[in-house]
Amino acid sequence: MDFIKQTFQVPFTYNVYFTRQLFEPDNLLLAEYFSAQPSQGNQAKVLFVLDAGLVAHRPDLTGQIHTYFEKYDQVALVPEILTIAGGEEAKNSETHYLRIVDAINRFGIDRHSYLIAIGGGAVLDAVGYAAAIAHRGIRHIRIPTTVLSQDDSGVGVKNGINYQGKKNFLGTFAPPVAVINDFSFLTSLSHRQWCSGISEAVKVALIKDAVFFEWIEAHTEQLTRRDEGAMEYLIKRSASLHLEHISSNDPFEKGSSRPLDFGHWSAHKLEQISGFDVLHGEAVSIGIALDTLYSALEGRISVADANRVIEVLVALDLPISHALIEPGPGTNALLNGLEEFREHLGGRLTVMLLDAIGQGVEVHELNASLIIASAAQLRERTNQLNLT
Repeated sequence: MDFIKQTFQVPFTYNVYFTRQLFEPDNLLLAEYFSAQPSQGNQAKVLFVLDAGLVAHRPDLTGQIHTYFEKYDQVALVPEILTIAGGEEAKNSETHYLRIVDAINRFGIDRHSYLIAIGGGAVLDAVGYAAAIAHRGIRHIRIPTTVLSQDDSGVGVKNGINYQGKKNFLGTFAPPVAVINDFSFLTSLSHRQWCSGISEAVKVALIKDAVFFEWIEAHTEQLTRRDEGAMEYLIKRSASLHLEHISSNDPFEKGSSRPLDFGHWSAHKLEQISGFDVLHGEAVSIGIALDTLYSALEGRISVADANRVIEVLVALDLPISHALIEPGPGTNALLNGLEEFREHLGGRLTVMLLDAIGQGVEVHELNASLIIASAAQLRERTNQLNLT
């Protein structure tokens, strides 16, 4: 048998920047970034896509962007700044990413131009997907505006939209050329959104960094009362841990191992069956509580450590249970989430549990009875604490 074997590697490099008031005239971050990029002969164009929820809180944002690029003209800002629905709606309908692709076509955005998304994680996912498929890849800059997108999803390499009721069924692995975390955008978040994003930091601490978990445990009050210094530290540390994982393991997830999906198998299902009324971070919190308690019931960690995790989640104003996945009518839906998660992974089921706080362990099967028992205990705890 004759064949020619082809092997090559493609390096990816991008910086995650931290700043405040990115579009203030004296903030040179963007201007210096564009000045440092190699010239292709023609002035590169830049197309912005904004999260409608953010624009509602920051109606001056589009004007600030125009003013900034009038002063700094290293790239040419196209006349139109797109606004698309925020939240999971950005990913639930093909309409939004097709609008972006249409704008890319109308304004002649090519592979040497830039598509910049400003918004929460769902908007970044949808814009990143459009950037990845148009011209087989346009340079994409992410500017996350929520805790969840700044400490987790916005700094990674995944893009996608939901399809046929399945989360991220259509998507790509395509790294951005830069990520800019502007902490000033966090002031527009509701208390619910603010707390929701902290769950991803709890997740990565539980599987990778016991000291970070202890820090979160000691700072729940500062975090929930919106102490800016505490939140900035949490975001930087969480982002760093997520980036370390991406660079040192399987960034494009060719295998079935997904440590960063701790707590996510049930979270994805809960989001789906709630019609995405449950925020992603809230669903992840519930998934963390479920898999942590399951780890204790299986004898992997102590009940005391499991209680510590649950108490931290509660102290952060995060949910630990939901009626849609409690024992009873919702049980089948919850267990069905395991098979859907396996399908999403490809290959055999791989779920992350805890062998200790700060130490995750992969398993390839879960006991349905222990899942149901864990869900029941969390519902009882929720009722005892009068949590909604």
